[in-house]
Amino acid sequence: MVANKVGLVLIQGSESLLADRAIAQILATKSQAQVITLLASEVEIGVITDNLAPSLFGDQRVVVIKEIQDLDSDCSDEISTYLESQDENLTLLLWHKGGVKGKALVDKVKKAGAQIIAAEAIKKESEKSDFVRSEFKRLNRKITTEAVQALLDSLGSDLRELSAACSQLASDVVLQKTIDEADVVAYQLGRVESTGFDVADAALEGNTPIALINLRNALLTGTDPVLIVSALAASFRTLAKVSGASRSVKSFELAQSLAIAPWQIDKARRQLVGWSDNAMAKAVIAISAADADIKGAAADPIYALERAIMTVCTAKGSR
Repeated sequence: MVANKVGLVLIQGSESLLADRAIAQILATKSQAQVITLLASEVEIGVITDNLAPSLFGDQRVVVIKEIQDLDSDCSDEISTYLESQDENLTLLLWHKGGVKGKALVDKVKKAGAQIIAAEAIKKESEKSDFVRSEFKRLNRKITTEAVQALLDSLGSDLRELSAACSQLASDVVLQKTIDEADVVAYQLGRVESTGFDVADAALEGNTPIALINLRNALLTGTDPVLIVSALAASFRTLAKVSGASRSVKSFELAQSLAIAPWQIDKARRQLVGWSDNAMAKAVIAISAADADIKGAAADPIYALERAIMTVCTAKGSR
């Protein structure tokens, strides 16, 4: 088995946050080196060879090539040729997002003894929870289990957004205090709820005119459409959780098992009136479609969001 070469690194996985962090950590150890970053889809033939050629002065260099699965065969061959005779003064850092595309090059890089760093997408709920906990550990802060779940419920699985929220909470909440669910709620109030959840509340009431007015106001004051969809999704997640619980059980008794604050349970119980399982399913489908549209599938994401809100509003009361 070939020993790992510190001058050859392969990052594997589609999670860009983890890949970017891995790259940053390696670059931090080579602060005196000249850094060249290339994006595979924009690289022309000869560029890789030129950048991997030995320096006349023996300078320390780092060449980062991102998303090598998008390299054409000629550019892949340039890397393959370099692997046969590597420069001891150069660190070659390659990122492959996964899949079979570009696998032949990946196999050659591994055979050449590359250090392998995983950057796989985080999909399981337990892994998302572990990620949030690790973020706070990295920031030397403590967080309760309920607060971790509240963050995931409100922000979903976008790692960059979760990481930013963790950093902001660590900065905003006084030192030495364990970050709890109330802190997460306060963070969300300042970040989304004053706008996005106003839209969601009106939609849950089936009030189309007010929902659309709130949407326009939210957009005019700078609220990102992604956050509005996030607010809608979070409201329906809460609704779904509470719908399965007996109304005879008091909200404070349910709070721990549902990982929701008592006031959120009381609010959801009021909002559940008129929402059948079928109606909620229609709303969730519309919200999911809007999420995809806003993230690039639609030519006019704002229109797609308006359409989704109208669908949600009209779903209330349906069977």
